Amino acid sequence: MSDDNNSTVVITDIRKALASLEEEAKQKPACLLVVGGELNGTIFNLQVGETVVGRNPDCSISLDFNGVSRRHFTVSVNESEAAVTDLGSANGTYLNNNKLTAPTALKRGDMIKIGAIAMKFLPKGDPERLTYDKLHEEANTDGLTKCYNKTFFNNQLELEVKKCKVTGKPLTLIIFDLDHFKKLNDTYGHDAGDYVLKEKSRVIKENGIRQGDVFARYGGEEFCILLPNTNLKQGFEIAERLRKLVEKHEFIYDGKRLPVSASVGIADYRQGVLTGTDLFKRADSAVYKSKEGGRNQVNFYKA
Repeated sequence: MSDDNNSTVVITDIRKALASLEEEAKQKPACLLVVGGELNGTIFNLQVGETVVGRNPDCSISLDFNGVSRRHFTVSVNESEAAVTDLGSANGTYLNNNKLTAPTALKRGDMIKIGAIAMKFLPKGDPERLTYDKLHEEANTDGLTKCYNKTFFNNQLELEVKKCKVTGKPLTLIIFDLDHFKKLNDTYGHDAGDYVLKEKSRVIKENGIRQGDVFARYGGEEFCILLPNTNLKQGFEIAERLRKLVEKHEFIYDGKRLPVSASVGIADYRQGVLTGTDLFKRADSAVYKSKEGGRNQVNFYKA
């Protein structure tokens, strides 16, 4: 009798887990999944409306690779179907190895190829993408804090700077560096340090990250927030609000409140910024200015 009861519990748990996964999949939009090459496993969501794919930084999906035209193809999505259309590209758009000559409806598993890049179409709610979501998350997030990692952040930084060159829209970068973090580790232990990093990340994510912002752990106690469509004044206001948030938050570990604050630097895209590295160096120099000024403050880059 006991074994039968255990078997029933196991089957029930499996059914619940499958139902949960099915429900999670239903929330996922249609997407293009890159198959092979250096972007292998990358997922590009396809929202309702038109998604333009091409080399231009202002495309919905920007792919700066040989064989890709500035505006190569578009995918139009509504609630029930999706269709792909070539935009007069130099090298053509291929659907299942056939060159597109007219708008064509997409089916699950269809392969779109441009240049050396192949992308698999998965419709809205397809459970297959959950596996790739997990792999993508593991590859691009920091294991401790669950923020994006340095590699992902650097790629996004370069892409956003390229977009600014084309669109002229503002872009601001914030860098946080926790004050006296080594001393905190030495005094309270590395477990306490890990707690601070995770808790700080949680607090900022829940209270300061907007849709479209990129929040990453750059390394050690250094964190970055990339703010598209945000000018320097707005970025400064956001940075100061988050600095105060960290300063006032009660970081309680093993019954003790830990002293936590951050030195913050910000910089924006403007003349003289040619690459993501240029923008990062400017914000980083502003961090040092905050440290030299007494820490627990925000400074912006001045040429």
